[in-house]
Amino acid sequence: TLRKPISQSSMADWASKNLNMHKQGIFRRRISISNMLSWNGGSIKKPMLITSNRTIKKEACEMFKLVQSYMGDRQTRMDRNHVALVTVTKCWSVQGLRDELYIQLIRQTTDNTCYRSLAWGWELMAISLAFFSPSPKFQSYLEGYIYRHLDSDENIAQRIKELVDLKNKKNSKSRKKRKQNTEDEGLPISTYAKYCYRKLQKVAVTGGKKGLRKPTVEEITHARNAIVTPSLFGSSLEEIMLRQQDMYPGNKLPWVQTQLSQQVLALGGEQTEGIFRIPGDIDEVNALKLQVDQWRIPSSLSDPNIPASLLKLWYRELEEPVIPQQFYKECISNYENPDAAVAVVQLLPELNRLVLCYLIHFLQIFAQPSNVGRTKMDVNNLAMVMAPNCLRCQSDDPRVIFENTRKEMSFLRMLIVHLDTSFIEGLV
Repeated sequence: TLRKPISQSSMADWASKNLNMHKQGIFRRRISISNMLSWNGGSIKKPMLITSNRTIKKEACEMFKLVQSYMGDRQTRMDRNHVALVTVTKCWSVQGLRDELYIQLIRQTTDNTCYRSLAWGWELMAISLAFFSPSPKFQSYLEGYIYRHLDSDENIAQRIKELVDLKNKKNSKSRKKRKQNTEDEGLPISTYAKYCYRKLQKVAVTGGKKGLRKPTVEEITHARNAIVTPSLFGSSLEEIMLRQQDMYPGNKLPWVQTQLSQQVLALGGEQTEGIFRIPGDIDEVNALKLQVDQWRIPSSLSDPNIPASLLKLWYRELEEPVIPQQFYKECISNYENPDAAVAVVQLLPELNRLVLCYLIHFLQIFAQPSNVGRTKMDVNNLAMVMAPNCLRCQSDDPRVIFENTRKEMSFLRMLIVHLDTSFIEGLV
């Protein structure tokens, strides 16, 4: 569920306490908050946010130029992919720069009279959210800003027209004018805002890109494409099935689920000690995720822990868990009753039932005594590592979470031991 974002008055209060107020003119007068947070065609001489870190003070001014370059408001020799890569890498490497980038993007997408520049600013925000989240104290502010743009296309077009008319009156005799463009070049702003809003909710919980390898151009391109073409990770089961309809029209199960499961088995996962418990190399998992999102499974895989880790991630990141939220109470109420636990499965929507039965059938292979001897992953261990990927406790109370975790594990254990999944063999 989406939290209600902070009000505009709260956002103004936050800005007054955290903005590093700039000055201008020979009398060095302070710029108002509204001007500080409106599109600027020039450069900045100090960060937008208050900081005592010298590195951030220097990098913030350079980063503002990169933001302008990506949005087409400053000339550069680099193409936009590399501008985005340099920008994202700076913030991914230096945590203190992340809020600074987001506040700069808020500024440059406010009262911007060029629609193309505005759209590219929102695009850079969407790309950035694929790699890192804002700090907890800045999240509510960013969330409030994005929320105001969820259904704002008509207002934006009207605002651009008003600003252009006002500027034309003031600068009617000026030779140099910024290119005015109110036509829709690319996606509506609300499309970017809706994507950013959902992405912010997820990245605030799961965190951004992990691993030691820096972001790549391929990941930048993938993050941009995900705005229009949803990823196979983090989407709903229905969206995933809709996406694969053209390529695999006869499939009853998500391609990503069956392919990764088969890869784990093909690489001898059922004979690998600690499978599903020992994580695969995070950078290798990231690289595989990128390829799977392009409907490719590389032939160079050798470690079963890599597809196993990615498979767990796919289940965990589903927009709604495999066992939908409305069945959660019934699951934890029947964690000791085999018949009742199996009965819950029969009540699930057809797609969820098939996906869950495929997973249980897959885990039953690992639960066979001949495999447990090699993997050291008996039915209890399998239930322990997989339950959090199938069921989600909504409570914030640590005691409830702790108590329910035990019940979730026990429920999944009941399914692995007692659910008849023979009908799933051969199903794709």
